[in-house]
Formats: sequence, structure tokens, C-alpha cells
Amino acid sequence: MFKSNISKFIILLTLFLVGALLSLTMGGSQSFNVLDADTNNFIFWQIRFPKTITAILAGSTLSIAGLILQLMFRNPLAGPYVLGISSGASLFVAITFLAGNSFHLFSNYFFGKSMVVISSIFGSLIITFLILALSKKISNNVILLLIGLMLSQICGALQGFLEYFANPNSLKAFVIWGMGSLGGTTNLDVLIYSPIAIIGLVAVLFFIKPLTAFLLGENYATNSGINYSKNRFYLILISSILTGVTTAFCGPIAFVGIAVPILSRIIFKTSNQKTHVISCILIGSCVLLFSDALCHHLSKTAILPINMITTFVGAPLVIYLLFKSKQW
Repeated sequence: MFKSNISKFIILLTLFLVGALLSLTMGGSQSFNVLDADTNNFIFWQIRFPKTITAILAGSTLSIAGLILQLMFRNPLAGPYVLGISSGASLFVAITFLAGNSFHLFSNYFFGKSMVVISSIFGSLIITFLILALSKKISNNVILLLIGLMLSQICGALQGFLEYFANPNSLKAFVIWGMGSLGGTTNLDVLIYSPIAIIGLVAVLFFIKPLTAFLLGENYATNSGINYSKNRFYLILISSILTGVTTAFCGPIAFVGIAVPILSRIIFKTSNQKTHVISCILIGSCVLLFSDALCHHLSKTAILPINMITTFVGAPLVIYLLFKSKQW
């Protein structure tokens, strides 16, 4: 089993390196000019490099956030997008975008960007804690997921209300953000995004034992000497921060948080959550790196939204899961 997992990780690492290389060397309309070194340097360091780093960070954070939620709710259909957490983040970003542009709050880069990041994390936290509070009253996971979908619809309706009354300039900026993109980040964005994402990802490694215990239920976790409420709070905080910060910089990206943990369990048939944490980081990065490459090259006239590709990957997996055994 150990040797089998090593070979699988080598394959994933190879795919990761190939995806990163494609992202760095292939960029759709931004092609290298063999006669102009300055232009080539600008394209590589100012466009493709931050895009590649963003794809790796976004794939990793959304995948780990999804893994945490699926283990906590003990349901493979749980995820930031399905439970409405991404929608909550989007709603608060909409409020920040539309109000911020109206009051010219984005004239200062760091003030404006920090507002977007904080509001996105705050929105994801509100929905996550609301779902968690409801989970204490509702034991049926299917009903809980349906409530998550309804919360997502409510957030979407409130967001639509704000968009309807927004001025055109603010609305255009928000709509572009809402399509989901990896290419909108700059090196300055990456400097802000990277530390938050990396700290969140590293923090998860300190909760491997609680994550494994959560898979077997609250009673097992308590009997194993794990403070269930305390660890659950910290893990919710981590998953919300990971979802919120990624949504702030990349917009809402669908299905990565739900599909990648499922893929990890299909590939690595183990209950060792450290294996799944590492594999989710690699698989999530690969999914977004290759999805971004497809976004640039499926159309010669435009760059497709990243959500279009991730939905094609994630939706069939969810359908597959629905037709599979109901056992967790």
C-alpha cells in the first residue's frame, strides 16, 4: 500500500510540474516575442508568474476547505460552494465593491484590497457558523445540504438586488470579478494572498488527528480525548479563511472544494487524513493549472471563465457520487 501511494504521489507531482510549466509558458494572447527581451520578462513575471502562483494557491485552499467540511459534516457532498459559503463571501464582497466604489474607498490599494479580503472572510464565516448551528438541530445531512443551497440562493438574491441598483462602473467591476479568474492577480496581490493561504494550509497539518476522529463522529472524537467543540471551531475558522481569501482574489470558483476531496478518496483509498491533505493540495493545484490552460486555449477570441471548466470537472463527479453507495 505504501509503495502504491508513493507511485501515485509521483504521478501527481509530475502532473503538478507539467501544469505549472504549461501555465508559465502558455498564456493565450500574451505570447513571447523572441526579439524583445523586456516584453518577454514583463509577460513572464507580471502576467504568467502571478497567475500560476494564484492557481496553485486557489486549488490548494479550496480543496482543503472542502476536505475539512466533508469530514466535519461526514458528508462527501459538503463543500464551500454547495453549502453556500462561497455565496456568503461573494455577497459581502459585493457590498464592499459597490459601496467602496461609490465612496471612492478603492483609491488606496491596500485599504481597498484589505476591505475585500476581510469582507470575503467575514461572509464565509457567517454562513459557515450558521450552517454549523443548524447542524446541531438537524441530524439529516441531506436536509442540511438543501438548507445550504437555500442560503446560497438567498445570498444570490440579495446580491442581485444590490447589482440592480448599482451604478454601471461599480457593477462592471463586480461582474468581472464574479466570473472567477486566476489572471486578475498581480505580484502585489500574491504577496498578500500567499502568506494568508500558506499559514492556513500549514495550520491544517496540526489538526490531522481531530480530522481523522471527526470522520468517525463526535462520540469517537470525545472518547479519544479530543476537545470536539474547540477543534471544530478552529477548523471552521481555517476553512472559512481559506475560502474567503481565495474568493476575494479569484472570485467564486465552483466545484473544486467538493470534487477534489472526492477525487482524493477515489485515488487514495485510506483513512489517513495526512495523505488526503497532501493529495488535495496536489490535485487541487493540478485541476486549476490545467483548467486555466484550457480557459486560454479553447477559444481564440476570448479567455473563458474558470468556472466553466471547473464545473465540467466537478459536476460529473457529484453525479457519480449520487449514483454510488450511500455509505460514507
